[in-house]
Amino acid sequence: MSEFHPGLEGVPAKKSKISYLDGKQGILTYRGYPIVELAENSTFEETAYLLIDGELPSVGQLAKFDAQLRVHRRVKYNIRDIMKSLPVTGHPMEMLQTAVSSLGMFYPNDVPVQIRSPGDESERYVHGQSIRILARMATLVAMWQQMRIGNDPTPPRSDLSYAANFLYMFQNGVEPDPLVARIMDVCLILHAEHTLNASTFAAMVTGSTLAMPSYVIAAAIGTLAGPLHGGANEQVIQMLKEIGVPEQAPAWLDKKLAAKEVIWGMGHREYKVKDPRATLLQHLMRELAESRGSISPLFETALALEEACEAVLAPKGVYPNVDFYSGILYREIGIPPDQFTSIFAIARTAGWLAHWREQVSQNRIFRPTQIYTGHDPRKYVAIAAR
Repeated sequence: MSEFHPGLEGVPAKKSKISYLDGKQGILTYRGYPIVELAENSTFEETAYLLIDGELPSVGQLAKFDAQLRVHRRVKYNIRDIMKSLPVTGHPMEMLQTAVSSLGMFYPNDVPVQIRSPGDESERYVHGQSIRILARMATLVAMWQQMRIGNDPTPPRSDLSYAANFLYMFQNGVEPDPLVARIMDVCLILHAEHTLNASTFAAMVTGSTLAMPSYVIAAAIGTLAGPLHGGANEQVIQMLKEIGVPEQAPAWLDKKLAAKEVIWGMGHREYKVKDPRATLLQHLMRELAESRGSISPLFETALALEEACEAVLAPKGVYPNVDFYSGILYREIGIPPDQFTSIFAIARTAGWLAHWREQVSQNRIFRPTQIYTGHDPRKYVAIAAR
């Protein structure tokens, strides 16, 4: 192939059974199950099992998987010491990548990563490491939230669900309201997987070298941190604050479009209709507002901006994506904006691990080619003659 595709757009890089996206119809499925049905009926634990193991679990299988996640929530004190030495002014994603990349040193294993046959020692290792990493992601993010403001981290509780325990640790031992815990659970489901996005591709490329899982997930975290990928919901909050009030949305939009500036949270490489995850998050925001008896000013501004965008951008196939409402929802349940992408990483770890397992089950190292645009061969000139 000699044709150049910037950003590899439209170039198939793998065959996968994990998720499916139809951007024209607004359809997203995990292992064949529509994201809407999973959000309404499943839990993050069950969804993670589905992604990693390939099928919805039985009652016994889910109980075992959940119990393993709960057992492995704690991290070694050495990792806590590493985190204590990091500057509190650093971005949480920088901490997360550092902490995750260190996990391999504290939990070493000499089992080969490449899976040769179902049930072999490599597959058992991959499955076990997937559980350990997924269990500790939420712990690391919650620990950092308390450590960076001078508190000792709250120990995890084994009697709470994944989402509820994360919020409990994140909020310094305050058990979350059941509705808020369910909202976080749904958010984790919605962010868990999204086909071959940039961070998943980074995980696959790293995994294809048969690197240890801590390297694989650390590479994905670094990729997710960019504002064009996972960091966009932070930008949405700043954008809505800049607009100020709902009435200013149309004029603000006209000004930004005239200057050809980015409208954060609007548009997606794949979707030509409204992102189904954005619709679900919008419904969750309304449910939270109804339970509290008031609507967030930022949410009202977002609704006004979406309405203004619909008239101008919808004809071009530009609609709200998952970042448009996720940041508002996180902010309303007490998550600071610089932690938004960390929560994205917690959820997406399930998808990254699923793709890692799929990659090492049919592995071939990634080695794309290039189109060279440099000089033809030329003679070296000594420095004195240049």
